[in-house]
Amino acid sequence: MRKILIISLFISQHSFAQNLPTNYTQLIKDETPKVVSWRRYLHEHPELSNREFNTQKLIVEHLKSLGIETRLLAKTGVVGILKGNKPGAVVALRADMDGLPVTERVNIPFASKVKSEYNGQQVGVMHACGHDSHVAMLMGTAEVLSKMKNDLPGTVVFLFQPAEEGTPNNEEGGAPLMIKDGAMDNPKVDVVFGIHINSLTEIGTIKYKSGATMAASDWFTVKVKGQQTHGSMPWFGIDPIVVAAQIIQGFQNIVSRQEELTKAPVVITVGIINSGVRSNIIPEELTMQGTIRTLDSKMQKEVHEKMKLTAEKIAEASGATAEVIINTKTLVTYNNPDLVKMMVPSLETAAGKDFVKETEWTTGAEDFSFYGEKAPAFFFFLGGMPKGQDPKKAAPHHTPDFYIDDSKLDVGVKAFCQLVFDYNKLRK
Repeated sequence: MRKILIISLFISQHSFAQNLPTNYTQLIKDETPKVVSWRRYLHEHPELSNREFNTQKLIVEHLKSLGIETRLLAKTGVVGILKGNKPGAVVALRADMDGLPVTERVNIPFASKVKSEYNGQQVGVMHACGHDSHVAMLMGTAEVLSKMKNDLPGTVVFLFQPAEEGTPNNEEGGAPLMIKDGAMDNPKVDVVFGIHINSLTEIGTIKYKSGATMAASDWFTVKVKGQQTHGSMPWFGIDPIVVAAQIIQGFQNIVSRQEELTKAPVVITVGIINSGVRSNIIPEELTMQGTIRTLDSKMQKEVHEKMKLTAEKIAEASGATAEVIINTKTLVTYNNPDLVKMMVPSLETAAGKDFVKETEWTTGAEDFSFYGEKAPAFFFFLGGMPKGQDPKKAAPHHTPDFYIDDSKLDVGVKAFCQLVFDYNKLRK
């Protein structure tokens, strides 16, 4: 690996480009209108996690039209396998497929009007995290690479993954189920790359970080049990709502006063609180749910232990009880440092050297992290914010006003293609 890294430092961007067929740029240019069209169709017709049936059908029909071997797995997932005519590595490229239970507010011709059910509630459905663009870019990459099959080294595995946002009703799904169903093993993947659009980064700009780049995500439930009584006489009962309020404050004290935040960030967020049926009755029970984000495995374990202790002792002090249940949803998304150093010049070729920037880690989470346990992995971000917009005024992901400019999706297609060819060149 040391020899490979030394070589990579001295290879010019020009020599990278020579690794691809001469018609490579034109192929991507011709493909770009299709990529934008697919993205807008998917945006208008989003589907929730593990329910991406029409998205799966669109992908399968496209891959089969290109003569790419296709497998269905992980409920609504798709794996495409393209074997090049030259020897080389098995390179996996991943795109996630699912939308979110968010009602769109963006005024665009292809805005989502879709309604569905999520955990027993009627909700709007929206691609509020840009997965529509990920699918479109990978579909475009598949078409471009299939047209370069004679020059293509090795095998490319296209991972179209459902349920990255988490499954309803504790179903199996996402990257763990893709892996369980053999997505990384048949054929065995040597290296895996992933891309994510970003609404707070200007279009055409690629950002990345070596090492830990996105947080581990844990979901927690706290069940507080008190004693029901009339709302006018709280001293005859034990109020689980007041106890829960103290527990929430205690959780924030873990973040601000008990963890070494100069080492790595920690986030504890309560997103759901359910309790009570009437305004003048103090209820007996309360359930709250939320998420924990950590970027260090030791701190992750400490936070879990401290949350349980905090909740139990605060409840005990009021005569109540508290049960804390924590489930790990994703690992830390870790970019293999050697792989990052080797492949950054490929991203610079795709976007232009001035448009590739190293960034800080983020407390967002990605189940792409599980692929990194099976093979060296590199996950990076492509900007989708309109040129000249203030990032502070751009709508973040998972919100009704989330918006991306899709005029530079060709940069993502080019990045994927460069990575496939350049990895095979540099690994020798």
